[in-house]
Amino acid sequence: MSTITTKQDDFFKETVLGHPSGLFVMFFTEMWERFSYYGMRALLVLFLTSPLTGFNPGWEWTTERALGLYGTYTMGVYLTPVIGGVIADRLLGYRWAVLLGALIMTLGHASMALETETFLYIGLGCLMIGNGLFKPNMTSMISNLYKAHPEKKDGAYSLFYMGVNAGAFLGILLCGYIGEKVSFSLGFGLAGIFMFLGMLQFYFTQKIFGDVGLSPAETKSLNKAPEVEEKTPQRILIDRLIVVFIFSVFTIFFWAAFEQAGGSMTIFADRYTQRVLTGDAGMIYKVVDAILTIAPIAIITYVLISLFGKTFKKYSVGNIVLALSFVAIWALVIWRVQREFSSETTEVAATWFGILNSLFIIALAPLFSKWWESKYNLPGAIKFGLGLVLLGLGFGFLAYGSMPIVQGAADGIRVSMVWLILAYLFHTMGELCISPVGLSYVSKLVPAAWIGMMFGVYYLFIAMGNKLAGAMGGMIEQITTQYSLTTFFLIFTAVPIGLGLLISVLHPVIKKLMHGVK
Repeated sequence: MSTITTKQDDFFKETVLGHPSGLFVMFFTEMWERFSYYGMRALLVLFLTSPLTGFNPGWEWTTERALGLYGTYTMGVYLTPVIGGVIADRLLGYRWAVLLGALIMTLGHASMALETETFLYIGLGCLMIGNGLFKPNMTSMISNLYKAHPEKKDGAYSLFYMGVNAGAFLGILLCGYIGEKVSFSLGFGLAGIFMFLGMLQFYFTQKIFGDVGLSPAETKSLNKAPEVEEKTPQRILIDRLIVVFIFSVFTIFFWAAFEQAGGSMTIFADRYTQRVLTGDAGMIYKVVDAILTIAPIAIITYVLISLFGKTFKKYSVGNIVLALSFVAIWALVIWRVQREFSSETTEVAATWFGILNSLFIIALAPLFSKWWESKYNLPGAIKFGLGLVLLGLGFGFLAYGSMPIVQGAADGIRVSMVWLILAYLFHTMGELCISPVGLSYVSKLVPAAWIGMMFGVYYLFIAMGNKLAGAMGGMIEQITTQYSLTTFFLIFTAVPIGLGLLISVLHPVIKKLMHGVK
């Protein structure tokens, strides 16, 4: 047995809540990266389309132009991992790629906080490049750490995905709130601060991963003999790559619909949803909002304290950085709750609805993780099919709820918040069936030496979906004016449901092409 294999076994010795403590180091690192990404994403379209005048002015771009840039940016975020994965595999190693990517993203957020068009493009460019180095290599590290335990991968990725969405929840909650109600510049800047803290936490705790993620040069200098990987017959390898391609193609259409959350669904929340609450309704919202704000952070803090108990002695500096980050988070949360209760009027922020996806994932991810590890686990194609159907049903609620809106904003009609809440619930369940599971299957279907590159290729297909999301979302005003808002959302209802049924029918073929991979 090689030293590397022994180090991987050591990774599983100390656990937190039944999972290796090192997984939670990546959990929190990814959490701060997603905090920065989703915090900025929640503000981008609102900032670009907000009036030039007022207490918190934006740039007053047209919806089509703003969503066009949004689509290009989110496409770039998933396009650059193709290169980032190769750079990590061949040159930097996963760890240094993650650290360099985090630093570049920090600079990107700082640029956006300056609120000039030049620095906006510089900032978005840095975020694309930094994310390309960061995103595929975090998932690649998990794949390598769980190499000897493939049966635990689905559960590990689902729990890791919970960390992703904990960051999204906090980012939208705090950056979105501060950016929308105080200053867009402060919202963009806050995203960068926590990205930087996440980078420091990862740097000072990285030894917990043993030899996994080192650069090729570092591995060679340690005189480590490379692991002998079992050769997969060429015929089986090509078949498994066909499965990866099939999943990737269906992923395009999933994200083209799902990413309406940062585009057309944000516009729906801003222009067409009743967000001003009075009387008892306003007070009920404030209480519920406070509970929804504090409870998830309390749960994550509990996980943090559990992690400290296992790792503080060995990795005190990284733990201190993480602790200081949470002190800052709690201060901001308490300030936000107090500010809302002291306000005479109750207006729900348009960005607030974005936290629902993250909140539902925090609540549901452990259940789905247990489901995937139980005897009732579903085959990969059925999981994808179920995810697409659930996504379509979510848009079905929006289509039904928007029926009173015939000619768009000119009617002045605003509909109940319940339709957005139901849509986010079903979208979240669909996401849990596809996103972490897709990552897990890529890691199981391709050879270990190709992991970084193939994650990059998988993200390339997600990039196509994100660009398509921007293009389709930009048509909301045109379709609403010519037909209705219901027609716009019915498109996103019918297509995912149809594709979900199609990939479910393909299950026998896909199972055969997997050659025993479960």
